[in-house]
Amino acid sequence: MVDIKDLFAYDDAERHAFFKAFAKLSWDEFTKNRDASFNSIRNIFIHTLNATDYWLDFLQKEKHCPKKKSEEYKTLKEIGDYMRNVEKRMNKYVKALSPEDLKKEYKGRRRGKLETVTAEDVLVHVFEEDVHHRGELIALFWQMGIKPPVIGYPP
Repeated sequence: MVDIKDLFAYDDAERHAFFKAFAKLSWDEFTKNRDASFNSIRNIFIHTLNATDYWLDFLQKEKHCPKKKSEEYKTLKEIGDYMRNVEKRMNKYVKALSPEDLKKEYKGRRRGKLETVTAEDVLVHVFEEDVHHRGELIALFWQMGIKPPVIGYPP
């Protein structure tokens, strides 16, 4: 069985590999509308950070500081700071998890229906969301003629 802590350590390593690759792009290339899920590479990447932040708020019953819109991020440094903040929150949360905590149930609305999910369900979804959009970023890199970062589990 995969340990959730190992899975998120892998996710962090992959996120950093992509972030390092972003630094090689011009700001115009990074923010160019590519008609992808969230238009630009920047927006896709920030979407994944916002999603993780959102689900951490849900699991911890917190309301973190208001999220900035993707377009409000004007430098890679700002995005890197946000990335490290989200990772710090996730790592603190995951590090404190016990097997019982993974089974804790939460109620939430999805498509208008009240549903029950476990913390593990949410964490797997967060990881899946990152992987989904990372695949999208890989395709965009290919379209640009750029070799994407090498990925593989375990790191």
